[in-house]
Amino acid sequence: IWQWKDESGSQIVSQLKKLGASADWEREKFTLDEDLSKAVTHAFIELFNQGYIYKDYRLVNWDPSLQTALSDLEVENKEVEGCYWYITYKLVESQEFITIATTRPETIFADQAIAVHPEDTRYHHLIGKKVIIPLTNRHIPIIADTYSDPEKGTGAVKITPAHDFNDYEVGRRHNLDFLTIIDKQAYLNEKTPLPYQKLERFKARQKIIEDLQQQNFLEKTEKIKHVVPVSERTGIIIEPLLTEQWYIKMQELAQPAIQAVKDKDIEFFPQQWENTYFEWLNNIQPWCISRQLWWGHRIPVWYGPDKKFFVATCQEEADEKAYAHYGCKVNLKQDEDVLDTWFSSALWPFSTLGWPHSSQELTRYYPTQILDTSHDIIFFWVARMIMMGLHFTKKVPFKHIYIHALIRDEKGQKMSKTKGNVIDPINITDQYGTDALRFTLAIMAAQGRDIKLSIDKVEGYRNFITKIWNAARFLEMHHVFSAPALTTSVNHPLCHWIMQEFNETKDIIYNALKNYKFNEAALALYQFIWGKYCDWFLEAIKPHLFEKTDYLQEISFTAFHIFKSFLILLHPFMPFITEHLWEVIHNGAQKHLIATTSWPDNFLANQAAHQEINWCIDFITEIRSFKAGLRIAPSQKLSFYIKEISQEAQNNLQKYEKFLLNLARLQEIKIDLDQEKDATMVPFIIKDLSAFVPVGN
Repeated sequence: IWQWKDESGSQIVSQLKKLGASADWEREKFTLDEDLSKAVTHAFIELFNQGYIYKDYRLVNWDPSLQTALSDLEVENKEVEGCYWYITYKLVESQEFITIATTRPETIFADQAIAVHPEDTRYHHLIGKKVIIPLTNRHIPIIADTYSDPEKGTGAVKITPAHDFNDYEVGRRHNLDFLTIIDKQAYLNEKTPLPYQKLERFKARQKIIEDLQQQNFLEKTEKIKHVVPVSERTGIIIEPLLTEQWYIKMQELAQPAIQAVKDKDIEFFPQQWENTYFEWLNNIQPWCISRQLWWGHRIPVWYGPDKKFFVATCQEEADEKAYAHYGCKVNLKQDEDVLDTWFSSALWPFSTLGWPHSSQELTRYYPTQILDTSHDIIFFWVARMIMMGLHFTKKVPFKHIYIHALIRDEKGQKMSKTKGNVIDPINITDQYGTDALRFTLAIMAAQGRDIKLSIDKVEGYRNFITKIWNAARFLEMHHVFSAPALTTSVNHPLCHWIMQEFNETKDIIYNALKNYKFNEAALALYQFIWGKYCDWFLEAIKPHLFEKTDYLQEISFTAFHIFKSFLILLHPFMPFITEHLWEVIHNGAQKHLIATTSWPDNFLANQAAHQEINWCIDFITEIRSFKAGLRIAPSQKLSFYIKEISQEAQNNLQKYEKFLLNLARLQEIKIDLDQEKDATMVPFIIKDLSAFVPVGN
């Protein structure tokens, strides 16, 4: 198993590296490392000495396949086709019968009572009388208990305290016996009639049904859909079973964890997941922490010859405690059970930093800022880390909990090998690159929604990477990255426009990341880089680059610094291409990685110039839409005769005429208030001007 761990663990780390995780790989930890194992033992002993851990004989979820107890959280409720079998029980010394409906006739031999509702008048006269269990001669009482539902089945239910969780509580209320008739392998045991002994539970069910029918105890069979508990790991139907296990009292530990979220010491993103958290903690039950597995942390308990146990850190300490108790040396046997894996996981935020010993790492890194996790382990892991963190360190383990989306296939179905719809992230990175996959997942990661992932979307965002790459090549071709530093201030309106657009984009990204709205941050980057920088700014500055105008130096300076700055913003989403381009744009002379570069500052932009260029862009966009609506080729140049215009629009037209003619593909722009419309002209109207555009016959 250790060999398997080394192989699978190495594969996981390799995948994380390939996916671009920036971790301190020298601090890699595994739950069974020696120092973490010592922390687990310390936690167990502390909780035991404080009275939280105890041993009890009670009903658990038993997986007959894994041969171990499971927590409620490891059990899934699955709807299946089943039956209600209506079985008649004859009253003792009477010809009267009472009928019950059950989905589990194989437990009939463990029945201890039949329960009816105390207000169900149909059965008032039967309460206190006894019935004979079919196929046996054993007598059990009819009792009154509110657990029985008069509207369900016949209103009478058989009570089997050792094989049903609800019946267990009824049995405790009425001091019934707890008779176990199914063993750990899910076979009927020697406490059942001889013909049924050593039969597997479902084969026993079939024989019992046949015998009940043959002896006229089966009144009818009704097909139903009902929910059965199955093991999350194996898919096997769970068998409620009475076993002796180790438990932790949870109610007292849960209270500080509830209060920490109420007081906003810990916050959920999105916030609605705190309701799920509260629901579980407010109804928390004792935690069964022992497992009958051979892989995990061995429970630090040793048993003497009379079953007295000693809780100790090691065999030597247990021997010393045993000697003090017995007055002589005895042979001790360590508990063969191991701890639930979530017990050690609950200690993870601080056990990995050296706890229970003080350390520089523990002081510096605990508590951490954020836990990024999935909603399906809020109970398993999140709540338990909070409870244990508060109990052992008196501090919350993290400030924020980001509940990320689950990734489903393009139809919204959960991925499974059975359905054949699993998308392997490593295969995607081999085909499209890690950056494309990372950006796709980020831009789809809207809070509260699962991600419907398709390869087409990943391919689309790979095109975005190509766009960035081509922009870099274009700038490099025009020597933008090697242009001399600017010694004067920037004056060109296009420079002020792109700087202000960057400032606004940076603010959106900052606020989005602050609130864990990664899709909004990714979308803002996409719209700025592709739409604003590449499609508008680079297109608009081409004349300056090709013709080497007087503005070439400040245009190049701005193009370079905006490109460099958006690489920094993009890096968390696309670490590989940004790190590579960071080296390219600095000609390999940069001494530090982009990963360690400071967040960029705002540029000092002229707001008036920004508004003027935005007006020009709106104008050009309307002209392009106008052409598209009339199916005129984008390259065809048209004349533009203005009939009405505001003063602001007129100023902009005059100031940016060359820019507008170039990007809008216009032949000319004339302000001719007396121009009469003829048959070849089509009206063009936007908010602050109206015009006629000749489009031919």
